[in-house]
Amino acid sequence: MRGLLFACIGSIGLYLGLFGWILDRPLGLGMFRGRIDSAIARGVADSPKLVVIAGSNAPFSHRCETMEPLIDRPCINAGVAVGIGLDYLFARWRAVLRSGDWVYLPLEDAQYTRTRAANTLGPDAAILFRHDRATLAAFPLDRQLSAAFAFDLRSAVMSILEMTLVAARFVDPRAEATPSNAWGDRIGHTADRASGYRARLDQMESRAVRPEAIAAGYGADVVADFLAWARAQGVVVIGGLPTGFDDSPGHAEATAAIQTFFETHATRFLALPNRSRYPRSAFFDSPDHLHEDAQIAHSRVVARGLVALMAATPAATR
Repeated sequence: MRGLLFACIGSIGLYLGLFGWILDRPLGLGMFRGRIDSAIARGVADSPKLVVIAGSNAPFSHRCETMEPLIDRPCINAGVAVGIGLDYLFARWRAVLRSGDWVYLPLEDAQYTRTRAANTLGPDAAILFRHDRATLAAFPLDRQLSAAFAFDLRSAVMSILEMTLVAARFVDPRAEATPSNAWGDRIGHTADRASGYRARLDQMESRAVRPEAIAAGYGADVVADFLAWARAQGVVVIGGLPTGFDDSPGHAEATAAIQTFFETHATRFLALPNRSRYPRSAFFDSPDHLHEDAQIAHSRVVARGLVALMAATPAATR
């Protein structure tokens, strides 16, 4: 019995040692980690600033390069992907946001409705356990345990393959296919390149989530906690809407629910005249990704809207 106990303890120790200090996913997760770290590094240096946080809707449909001169402050595009936990992104940004900073949240619908289980077992679980244990230590015990035991045999196999490829100087083609500029914006996703996705976009179904699911999701609880923290710190948060097809059924009800969520939490909300909805011809490869020309045009409207919204806000409450 004692031998079995020692064997169990040893196997757990081996597992934690391998995935905590040796095995890694430099290709599968390295791109996400790189985006987060580079955005945070710029956020440390700049203040007062605007930080745009969302999933891939932020870098593909918003362009800080365009917005920065219009809002007259540094702009950082901190969006990554829907699968990255908002609690992780907010935890990283809390360390560098200062009183007077603006945070714009054009979050995707799925980020509000995300479940607790999906949040704790997203790709950031592996990033936290392997590369950011300081942030992980500040999370509740269940989040820490989920990160520690988020790996399986496939994770080990993929780690070995990716580490081997990197050692062999493999160049990840994704970096060239959708590069980013110094602001963190995706660039090069032109209207000409979007033509290759036109047939898929035309056939793509885009259904809005149920309005009642917005405020009921675990993701919404995470956002609400961040809003409360921001108010206490003097950080100005402005809620917004993700981009989407203008022919999506039910989107009016879903977008109204998002606006109600922010207003219920005493947070400013930027509602553009078109509710951030565009014809399918304005998109690159999904309803979250405008092509580059539309991205720039949308960013101009957002920037002007933010300036007008803040100008209309009493100075004492900014």
